[in-house]
Amino acid sequence: MHDEVSEKGFLLLDNKLKLVMFNSEAVKILAYPTAPENIKQLDVFLADRVKLNLIEGRIGDSLTFSKQFKSGNRRYVCRTFAMQPNVSASYQQTAALLLERNASVGSALSQATEMFDFTPREKETVELLMQGLTSKEIAQRLKISPNTVKAFVRLVMVKMGVTTRSAVVGKLFGSHLAGNAQEQSLNNRTFSRRNFD
Repeated sequence: MHDEVSEKGFLLLDNKLKLVMFNSEAVKILAYPTAPENIKQLDVFLADRVKLNLIEGRIGDSLTFSKQFKSGNRRYVCRTFAMQPNVSASYQQTAALLLERNASVGSALSQATEMFDFTPREKETVELLMQGLTSKEIAQRLKISPNTVKAFVRLVMVKMGVTTRSAVVGKLFGSHLAGNAQEQSLNNRTFSRRNFD
């Protein structure tokens, strides 16, 4: 089981996707459930985990990294930053990956529940809505009809003063992500393939 302390995992990759640096929390996150001390070639193991779990694929000349990563029952947000070397340095472009527990989802939902007086079922519906599930998928998880889900979503929209499902999610994350929105647009998750071949 994971430790209760939620640290951030950090990885620095070179242009060939080889790990340059990483912290111990990144090792715990990527290795789970295997104990890091039981891994013989840690750098090879981590490089494989990055390639299998954190790289979504290639689109044209671009390499795309995952936005989320699941380790055990925990979900992590994967933020990617393109790192440019100092002009005088001999290093090539690298990518930094930051793995963070998605605590802001729970925090945003708790604040919204209090602010908009959601019922327990409305709160469950919104939580699944925030995961991007459809009404049918939410209905299956909650073991209720899709029409009941739609009714809960409509009640939530009325309470929040919005008219679309996406506006519900946007309003919930608005206060939590406003500070990160500009940074995210600057630190795009897609990197030129030629820099990483």
